[in-house]
Amino acid sequence: MHVRENIKTLLPYVPGKPIEELERELGLKEIIKLASNENPLGASPKGLEAAKKALTGIHLYPDGSGYHLTGAIAERHGVARPQVVLGNGSNEVIEIAARTFLAPGDEAIYSRHAFIVYPLICKAIGATGIEVPPLPDLGHDLEGIAAAVTSKTRFIFLANPNNPTGTMFPQSAWKKFLGRVPADIPILVDEAYAEYVTDPDYPDPWKDLAAGRNLIITRTFSKIFGLAGLRIGYAVSTPEISDLMNRVRPPFNANTVAQAAALAALSDEDFVRRSREVNVRGLRYLRAHLEKLGLKVTPSWGNFILAGLGRPAGSVYEALLRKGVIARPVGVYDLPNHLRITVGTQEEIETLVKALSAVLGTGA
Repeated sequence: MHVRENIKTLLPYVPGKPIEELERELGLKEIIKLASNENPLGASPKGLEAAKKALTGIHLYPDGSGYHLTGAIAERHGVARPQVVLGNGSNEVIEIAARTFLAPGDEAIYSRHAFIVYPLICKAIGATGIEVPPLPDLGHDLEGIAAAVTSKTRFIFLANPNNPTGTMFPQSAWKKFLGRVPADIPILVDEAYAEYVTDPDYPDPWKDLAAGRNLIITRTFSKIFGLAGLRIGYAVSTPEISDLMNRVRPPFNANTVAQAAALAALSDEDFVRRSREVNVRGLRYLRAHLEKLGLKVTPSWGNFILAGLGRPAGSVYEALLRKGVIARPVGVYDLPNHLRITVGTQEEIETLVKALSAVLGTGA
């Protein structure tokens, strides 16, 4: 078979191991998973109830336009319904956006240590990914990204907050960045963790989108809404860009159950509030105790923390597994000495800290 060289050399995304598999492998009866940035409170109760009711209709194809869900999203963000593009998770709308604007030989820019999907998409398309070194705090260097723009640049990926670093770029840096980047280059702003942010300096790209800037803002129902297993996300952009993306979007990519659950979860304000409060407390506790263990913690605005171990993370990860705790080594992000740890419940965090303390004490 003839296979494109960029596909032959493409390394697939490797997700964290599921709990059931590790229980079988290690003979453990109880495992705490703090590896995938999932909501420790579970799913939105309203979303869960709507999902159950929607099961009776799964013999029928879903609403291909996502009429009710796109309408609710549009109302939430103050945009028109045609500006919303649904996806099988926000990963898919990110890929749809990239495929809409990138061709082999084009350049796309992203930060080093940014979400791994960006370089994977570029390589799959055959585009050239331009990686810009981060700031000393591992955050996006927006000035460096703007300086990397060339006549071949067709797309820019930004994540705010970023996964796996948890870093956030502020409003002032964002406005300067917009002033330096040509307006005809689409900028994707990945806001998967936006609902967790309480910092008043968090940028508001929605105002810039409303002013006509070529932005693509993506969000997900996987994180604060707790619907990760249903795979549902969306993008909001200008009418022109959204129209183009919907031409690329696969038909029926947002399934019936996911659409129903997401629609109900959007109105579950109490669950979102509780999830945010649990995360704020958990971040504070986890950071303080990781620092007590002598680890270098990157300040986070997401629902996870990046911890620098000062040694290769692989052995620490394996030792934690044997204690029934799953964290996420991030060597694939060029951070071989770091673990990404999701903010769980208070009990889960305490278990993680105790296990990590024991592992580090043994020199693992």
